[in-house]
Amino acid sequence: MEKNTRHNVFWFRRDLRLNDNKGLFRALEGNRPVIPLFVFDKKILDRLEDEDDARVHFIHEQITRLDRELSSSGSGLLVKYGEPENVWKELIIELDIEEVFTNRDYEPYAVKRDDAVKNILRDSGIAFHTFKDQVITEAGEVVKEDGGPYVVFTPYKNKWLEVVRDGCDKLQSSPFFNTYKTKSLFENFSNKVPGGSIPTLEEMGFKKSNIPFPDMTVSQKIISQYGKNRDYPGRDATSRLGPHYRFGTISIREKALKASRLDDTYLNELIWRDFYSQILAHFPKVVDQPFREKYERVEWINDEEQFEKWCSGKTGYPLVDAGMRQLNTTGYMHNRVRMVTASFLTKHLLIDWRWGEVYFARKLLDFELASNNGGWQWAAGCGTDAAPYFRIFNPESQQKKFDKDFEYIRQYVEEFESEEYPEKIVDHKFARKRCLEVYKKALKGY
Repeated sequence: MEKNTRHNVFWFRRDLRLNDNKGLFRALEGNRPVIPLFVFDKKILDRLEDEDDARVHFIHEQITRLDRELSSSGSGLLVKYGEPENVWKELIIELDIEEVFTNRDYEPYAVKRDDAVKNILRDSGIAFHTFKDQVITEAGEVVKEDGGPYVVFTPYKNKWLEVVRDGCDKLQSSPFFNTYKTKSLFENFSNKVPGGSIPTLEEMGFKKSNIPFPDMTVSQKIISQYGKNRDYPGRDATSRLGPHYRFGTISIREKALKASRLDDTYLNELIWRDFYSQILAHFPKVVDQPFREKYERVEWINDEEQFEKWCSGKTGYPLVDAGMRQLNTTGYMHNRVRMVTASFLTKHLLIDWRWGEVYFARKLLDFELASNNGGWQWAAGCGTDAAPYFRIFNPESQQKKFDKDFEYIRQYVEEFESEEYPEKIVDHKFARKRCLEVYKKALKGY
């Protein structure tokens, strides 16, 4: 690209769409042509263990789609591969940039990265504008009367509904659900961006995954009956939109607005997402420490052989094994089963919740640090949840209640009810007793 026109830049990250994209809308409102940019972050990619990581393949497909859509509008997507700070130093030399626009990311690495980029841009006299886009409410918007953060979900949810509905006759008319008609401003994209500059997966050290990606649309019937059916893993009753929320290929505002009209339980799940996001923002220590510090004293057994059996779905508990095999083969696990498998690892096997969190982070297509961390700390009893630590799921009771006909289990555990199916690696009654003793010992004196 020739450095002969002053431009603004929009930096795509967790917002891989052209419609209803707040930061992109604000960039296109300006008086400069906009260069759309995506950076394959080498710092993130280098930490991934699997060369066929499905998320990288998914992102690559979405970037290709964006480039194709932009090309049809006479522009294109500028794609770089490298460490963001170095990429921006090069772009400052290559382009005449006036302002940079992007949507906020709240994970600790992203906050540190954006601070570094902001400083680099500031030193060159370039403004850096960020916007809320991937959540409905962000840290600081839903707080207690004294301005402090909520650390228990139910009062947070009640306040969330109050804040979002403030001044509105009903939730659906809330300004929090305002959409941004980005497509109306497409003529403001720069026509100087060459398309087709996307590095291949192989050039970045990856290859295509065989894991199928979920569709970004979901039937209204599934959402309207979500509260009724969501706990039964054998039913097609969940939206499977997690990866699209994670990478912003759909608008969280549009989906939350529809959910508020159709099903309170589904909306509740989106509020949970906001809750864990603000917990991570207010308490970044939770990335590698328990929210409740006293739980750091739990003496985990951390048996590596048992951990491997859990990972591969060979624990002898059919519901646990079905969940782990579903995760390994599809990049997805039903939410009810996520709770059961996480509880089993931390309570039955007394394996550190951080081991399970890392494994889920590696395998889940919809991995989000805040929600994954919050879910694992909930299961281990060391997170924000007010329930006592002696909540221990019985996998057999859960199966009888939510998969009584073994419909889900038979789908993923082929050798179920055969002699080849493994024996239980631990007895439930023994494991429950042991868990209670270990936790009581750790918490003694608090």
